[in-house]
Amino acid sequence: MDSELAALAASGATTLVSLMVTDSWTHARELVGRYFSRIGSDEAAITDLDTARTRLLAAEARGETQTTRDITNQWHAYLRHLLHTGSATSDDLRGLLTSLQDVADNPDTQPGTVHNTISGDVQHGPVVQSGRITGLTFHTHRPAGPA
Repeated sequence: MDSELAALAASGATTLVSLMVTDSWTHARELVGRYFSRIGSDEAAITDLDTARTRLLAAEARGETQTTRDITNQWHAYLRHLLHTGSATSDDLRGLLTSLQDVADNPDTQPGTVHNTISGDVQHGPVVQSGRITGLTFHTHRPAGPA
């Protein structure tokens, strides 16, 4: 395997593992899952991702850094294997890496600071605290009868 493909696999593994400990993981996991499905990788790879994330979060809570290196090396080897066997092309992996880097770099997928202020008198209804809400549709109920 040439050095460009090895570097691509290393970069992919590093980006993948770094996203495992972020709030963007759900989106990144979906991208990787679609990628694995598209190249015909078995479902065990997704299970392995979830297991790796669980191990990584536990290790991070304990302040261990070796686990991060081990998991990164594991995914580097797996991505190299996919390239070596022809299951994935460099263009496939490059596309995945670009998508993962977009997730990592996109401020919309990162948690933001939310500051809510409730002013006025006592609130007698629900108060919703949220970051960003889009695509809302409100439905009103009109009683039957003449308008």
